[in-house]
Amino acid sequence: MNTVLLARRLNALLGASALAWGLLGGAAASAKELPDFTGLVEKYSPAVVNVSTTQKGDRRDGTGNPDMDEFFRRFFGPEGRGPQGPDGGGGGAPFGQRRSLGSGFIISAEGYILTNNHVVEDADEIVVRMNDRRELVATVVGADPRSDLALLKVNAANLPVVKLGHSNALKPGEWVLAIGSPFGFDYSVTAGIISAVGRSLPTENNENYVPFIQTDVAINPGNSGGPLFNLDGEVIGINSQIYTRSGGFMGVSFAIPVDVALDVVDQLKAHGKVSRGWLGVVIQEVNRDLAESFGLDKPSGALVARVIEGGPAAKAGLHEGDIILEFNGQHVDLSSDLPHFVGRARPGSEAQIVIMRAGKRETLNIVVGELADLNAGQLAAAAPGASPVPSRIGVVVEALTDPIQQRAGVDHGVRVLEASGPAAEAGIREGDIVTRLNNQEIDSPATFSKVVDSLSPGRSVPVLIVRGTAPTFLALRVPSE
Repeated sequence: MNTVLLARRLNALLGASALAWGLLGGAAASAKELPDFTGLVEKYSPAVVNVSTTQKGDRRDGTGNPDMDEFFRRFFGPEGRGPQGPDGGGGGAPFGQRRSLGSGFIISAEGYILTNNHVVEDADEIVVRMNDRRELVATVVGADPRSDLALLKVNAANLPVVKLGHSNALKPGEWVLAIGSPFGFDYSVTAGIISAVGRSLPTENNENYVPFIQTDVAINPGNSGGPLFNLDGEVIGINSQIYTRSGGFMGVSFAIPVDVALDVVDQLKAHGKVSRGWLGVVIQEVNRDLAESFGLDKPSGALVARVIEGGPAAKAGLHEGDIILEFNGQHVDLSSDLPHFVGRARPGSEAQIVIMRAGKRETLNIVVGELADLNAGQLAAAAPGASPVPSRIGVVVEALTDPIQQRAGVDHGVRVLEASGPAAEAGIREGDIVTRLNNQEIDSPATFSKVVDSLSPGRSVPVLIVRGTAPTFLALRVPSE
């Protein structure tokens, strides 16, 4: 009996040992399957650069740390800034101080460097620091705020370059790696996976032309403009933004697909600017109730809420209430997909769109227009040939159209296309409708301009705006002359 019991205990012990070794062996096997990035980093980090700028009279809002200033500006916006200084301007970088803003990477041995537009925007001097500690002055070949990309050039030759890949076949779950200068710590390496592709992130101007790559790679201030690599060492994205509520990385970061970037680079090299396609429609999402009412099996496509008079869509016969299901053979699943497709179409080219109209599918041919170099709502709401009226209070306005009047519930006023300077400080935003200024009724851009010209410098005057359908008075201080 004792012998049998001893044998059972010995078998149990041997079984447990075998299980332990099996688990250890499995862990070792799993560890061997994890990617090793060391070779990639050694080979391509010399082609990654730190980008810093100098601005005359530069004084930044924020914490006093230049990288954090960029962080709050880029990732929080103007209402999410850090502590302000006693002068209201914050303890920012003093006059002429160089600020380490972000990263970039060399795409040609002749000295072309790709980075984010917000990294170098408004810079008087741009300096790129190489892996070997060389510092080279860079010039801006061209910049594209809509995609947040800028192409730089340094006077050098035989520079190390990255290998450019493609982003059109990326899948969630793929390993990716970033190299950059978070908080000024040069050549920091972080890794993770692709979380999603084709993410739509409307800008502050409500534009949406980049189908972002979402990752969980740790991205922080200073990574902006740096490369995102795949396991083959190919750049498949340009790190651009993060989503955060805490002020730090929260596991959600976004990169511009390299295919989008290369198209921008080609146009910047050739023309110094980027042209995008334009349909001339205002669109909205299709929810379940709308899908049912329009005869769709499921929510899909982009519902046309307005057709711009004289625009490409109007000339092609598109109507309000049409649902765009396909553009040039590309399925429009979400309304946010359409700007991605149209924006990359060449102006002047002919495209085919499939629509749902009155419960029936139809195909239309349309000649793609060119997106004007305008701000925000103008892209969808301003008819071609509209002449914005500039003013000394920082407002550009346009006349109201009937649909806008009906939606806002007003019978007079002007629509704000741009708001800067005193107007922005007063709280006026693009899209607002100004109905009264200094207690005078505004019924046209001409009346608005006349009233603005009559305002006394240094005075605070009331402005009545309609935002959505809600009227609100704001106080605007007229600039001193």
